[in-house]
Amino acid sequence: MNDQRPDPDSLLQRVQRAEAKYRRGRLKIFFGASAGVGKTFGMLLAAHERRAEGLDVLAGYVETHKRAETEHLLDGLEILPPRLVSYRDTQLREFDLDAALKRHPALILVDELAHSNAPGSRHAKRWQDVEELLEAGIDVYTAVNVQHIESLNDVVSQITGISVWETVPDAVLEAANEIELIDLPPDELLQRLNEGKVYLPQQAERAAQNFFRKGNLIALRELALRCTADRVDAQMRDYREDHAIHDVWQVKERLLVCVGPDGNAENLVRSAFRMAQALKAEWIVVYVETAKLQHLSREQRDATLRTLKLAEELGAETLTLAGNQLAEEVIAYAHTRNASRIVLGKPTLSGWRLRLFGSLVDTIVRRARDIDIHVVGKETNFLSQTKANPYFARSRLYLGLASEEQIPLFTRQAAYLWALLATAICTGIGWLMVEHFDLANLIMVYLLGVVVVAARYGRWPSVLSSFLSVLSFDFFFVPPRFSFAVSDTQYLIIFAVMLLVGLVISSMTVRIQHQAKIAGHRERRTASLYAMSRELAATRGEENIMRITIKHLAEVFEAQAVVLLPDKTECIVYPTGDGSAQSCHGSDLSVAQWVFDHGQMAGQGTDTLPGGDVVYLPLKAPSGMIGVLALLPLNPVRIALPEQQRLLETFVSQIALALERVRLAENAHNAQLKMETEQLRNSLLTAISHDLRTPLAAIVGASSSLVRDGEKLDELARHELSQAIYDESTRMASLANNLLDMARLQAGAVVLNRQWQPLEEVVGGALAGLRARMDSHPVSVKLPHDLPLVEIDSLLIERVLVNLLENAVKYTPPGTPIEISGVTEQKELVVTVADWGTGIPIGEEKRIFEKFHRVASEGNQGGAGLGLAICRSIVQVHGGRIWADNLSTGGAAFHFSLQLTEPPLIESEEIVEQ
Repeated sequence: MNDQRPDPDSLLQRVQRAEAKYRRGRLKIFFGASAGVGKTFGMLLAAHERRAEGLDVLAGYVETHKRAETEHLLDGLEILPPRLVSYRDTQLREFDLDAALKRHPALILVDELAHSNAPGSRHAKRWQDVEELLEAGIDVYTAVNVQHIESLNDVVSQITGISVWETVPDAVLEAANEIELIDLPPDELLQRLNEGKVYLPQQAERAAQNFFRKGNLIALRELALRCTADRVDAQMRDYREDHAIHDVWQVKERLLVCVGPDGNAENLVRSAFRMAQALKAEWIVVYVETAKLQHLSREQRDATLRTLKLAEELGAETLTLAGNQLAEEVIAYAHTRNASRIVLGKPTLSGWRLRLFGSLVDTIVRRARDIDIHVVGKETNFLSQTKANPYFARSRLYLGLASEEQIPLFTRQAAYLWALLATAICTGIGWLMVEHFDLANLIMVYLLGVVVVAARYGRWPSVLSSFLSVLSFDFFFVPPRFSFAVSDTQYLIIFAVMLLVGLVISSMTVRIQHQAKIAGHRERRTASLYAMSRELAATRGEENIMRITIKHLAEVFEAQAVVLLPDKTECIVYPTGDGSAQSCHGSDLSVAQWVFDHGQMAGQGTDTLPGGDVVYLPLKAPSGMIGVLALLPLNPVRIALPEQQRLLETFVSQIALALERVRLAENAHNAQLKMETEQLRNSLLTAISHDLRTPLAAIVGASSSLVRDGEKLDELARHELSQAIYDESTRMASLANNLLDMARLQAGAVVLNRQWQPLEEVVGGALAGLRARMDSHPVSVKLPHDLPLVEIDSLLIERVLVNLLENAVKYTPPGTPIEISGVTEQKELVVTVADWGTGIPIGEEKRIFEKFHRVASEGNQGGAGLGLAICRSIVQVHGGRIWADNLSTGGAAFHFSLQLTEPPLIESEEIVEQ
């Protein structure tokens, strides 16, 4: 069988990845260490090359920073007009995403990848705009500096002393199809800065004293080079996987250290650590768990666990693999990770046993011809180490998997008795078959018995069954029968083959059964992790996450658990609420505080307070420490084994990410509320300051004229000034009433006084109150005579009509007719106020009902932008809806609906009595 055949799952993943890449646009990032190295310049040069090839290129957004040589490169490129956004009395130039999608070029240039978009934009960050362009199948060229990469943000801040707030997730960089490093030596960059080619002279002087110090530039340059090299290495691994390349490419030093349960493992890890330090290389420590190694003693299990912990403390990536052939698993994983060197311990066998059985070192050296092999000697006495360490001597009492030597004596005796009984049963079956079948068929019966014993009782009982089967077959069925004598020498070969086949079958059966058990355990671990991840992803709130966490930890690890979170002063406290604080008896807050402060494990089985019963694990998230998980295992073996520790670490990671997600969502919600509050406050101040200043100025002017020149003015002039004071005071009172009504409606303090009313009376009341203001606009009312009664608060609905009519008067020229109509549709009464003015600007049909929103048009309309918002609130309180649209003949129409219900019946007797 070909061992190099492609894995179906990997092949399917490659096909799906290729299909996704085909649909998605290509992303090329021009990457630099700092501003001024020439990223935008290089991006424009590349764009001109693609344009010369006949590609449709669009400059979506390019920030030239007024550099002449950069601006010159924009000549000849189609430039997308920017989207102008008003923000705090300034006009911001933003990338127009919708226009770019509508234009749909083959390649678009979008500079400043880490830029934060103006409030009100569809996406908060420009990299999100780029993601939408890529999903639309558009290729994108963009540029970004190393200080904007999220994972390097704190490192850059530590180096430069300057915090960078605009960042790009690492996933964006990892998803790029191509990264081009734009590199410039620090001395040349400083020269460009002094020549004014990076910033204006005043800005350049401040930059040279702060961010653009030579030491900072050298460190940033190294970060950019390393980040690019890591990305190139990841692209190389993807290429090797996509093209099924198994040979190792020696492009980057990466050590793979293989450890086992022998006493040389810790020495091997330390030697590999020194080698990795000298080579500046990544190093990975793997432990391959074969069927044979599943039956290790407790001492050897302890040694393996201790070795992996030591490797993690020294900074290695640790992993537990599983397989039948140790050498094959090590070589396969080395090829998967593109390891340049494999580090092994010196063979433990020597002399004739080494020549007869060989060693792992010999096998790997013979098969891994493209990888350097390092063998580390200096063995140590494992038993003396464990005996000298009281903690590990104590831990031997509960660690490890049961091997056959650990099975109780009466159980082992029963297994061998069953092996004897199985052979006797097979002999009985053969006795019934011997007269009708050949002897070869009887051999199959005995082999079946061996398989049954191996599957049920393990290796050694099946070995006994193999020997007993050969002896029984010889004694009972081979001539001369009932004697161990053999008349034909060919039966000796049959016996030998039968014994050999029985031993092989028993060994394979035991191995397959053991592998099935291991696969079952792993499947259950994977299922439990998936179940918890799925529940956490669909859950909101810290209390719900802690509840789910405690439930799954109890099921998987047979342990009591509690999630301890810090308060506002960063002190760990017990959770409050449903009594989950008592989920882990004996959890010590002082120990949990130490774990939270230092980010390290403590408690049972660790280097800190190993004698405790509870183990404390830090909940680390990308943003920092989240809290502490306290775990009290009912059976310590559930968390002491390497594979269980890996599962626990994964659980802890998922819990930390879920808690961080909840906090980030809460922070984002609070930030959104603060932003909306700030925008509302600014809009309110702007509206009030404008609409109060105008009438106040008129009042002050008119009243001052009356005070100074009242005696000199004639009666008509005094009347006009008094009327002006009255009108402007009425306008201010209307504004104040609108603000108060809006506040009452938003607070839910309005109680409806619903009564059955005819719509004609409500419309008449509204027109009567506006008779003076509507003299210049002819009004027509078209209401059917059979309109039903409506149960409404007539004063509030009249207010709706007044506001709509005032709005029509305000935004239409004098003499323009206004029409009020009503019609019943299903179970609604729809009222329409239409005018024949300029209409509503496209895209403003919904926004005009927002608070403080006013449509810009010619003339001075005034107002605070609250009239239509009040209409919407009143209609919604009545259970209706309100909307606006433009008429095909010109003008605008405002519609609102009121629910129709059956009016109460009036008894005829009541009518007679009245």
